[in-house]
Amino acid sequence: MSGEAAAELELSASNAAAYLRGRGIEARRVTELGGGVSNVVLLVESDRGRFVMKQALGKLRVEMEWLSDRRRILREAAAVRLLSKALPAGSVPSVVFVDEGNLLFAMTAAPEGSEPWKDRLLRGEIEEETARKSGAMLAAVASYSWQDAASEAAFGDQTVFYELRLDPYYRTTAARHPDLAPRLEALLEWTASRRHCLVHGDWSPKNLLVLGGSVFAIDFEVIHYGDPSFDAAFLLNHLVLKSFYRPRSADGYGHLARAFWNAYAAGLPAGCEWMEQAVIEHLACLLLARIDGKSPAEYIRAEGLRARVRQFARKLIVSTPGSIEELFKAVSTAAG
Repeated sequence: MSGEAAAELELSASNAAAYLRGRGIEARRVTELGGGVSNVVLLVESDRGRFVMKQALGKLRVEMEWLSDRRRILREAAAVRLLSKALPAGSVPSVVFVDEGNLLFAMTAAPEGSEPWKDRLLRGEIEEETARKSGAMLAAVASYSWQDAASEAAFGDQTVFYELRLDPYYRTTAARHPDLAPRLEALLEWTASRRHCLVHGDWSPKNLLVLGGSVFAIDFEVIHYGDPSFDAAFLLNHLVLKSFYRPRSADGYGHLARAFWNAYAAGLPAGCEWMEQAVIEHLACLLLARIDGKSPAEYIRAEGLRARVRQFARKLIVSTPGSIEELFKAVSTAAG
């Protein structure tokens, strides 16, 4: 069963200093960060500088039972090392150490003062440069690993992607919308057949930390070799959700979506004409999944708003727009 891997130490803010002392590191302060539903994440200020320790949970912090193999943390550490070669310096962390026995690793922290792009978006801040950089970074990952045998050998196993994304998002949603289940199952088949490059699996504004004009990407636990359209759809879906949450900023979020998409598409290898429609198909299903899957968007709470997003998502799944431009025009109308 997924999630069975055991760690010798269950990491916490209270035991981290003693653990680090055993590794010859003196921690001056340990602060628990928001690790989402799937990890323990600690910020450490020490005699060796600021770094982050991360340990995966086997049972995620959600109402429904949701399990995943804790060894995914070791793949994440390997991914951080690899992607430091694909992206500009300062775009991703550096690995400080890996502790396989305790299923945890440490990595350099984002520059002090960095803030999740999600927080800025929720305040209605429209920063085109951040959108462009996030699109260009994602395209750089795809281009670096495109049809690369070494990347596929290292990250070809998609188990964690199914455990943390496809099953809880798509299959849970299909069970709650049986009339749409054939379309969702077809998308699962299509995405399984598209094995092109490295896929982050959680390319979300919460995992893109912004300071000035820089963007720092984190959280690579769902990385795998597969269908890149999922990543672009995942990011764009957050802009759709925020358009419904903050309708007065919907046009601005649409502007960001176009900036992201244009930068992403421009950086892809030749022969990716299929990508735009694949992104839209994923986005439609992800939108419904963030209402009725295992991980609903925490800021879409009011039942009336949830119903509006659900209705719009269902329409998208049945009749997908022909372009990102057309999609966000529809979003602006529906959100307003």
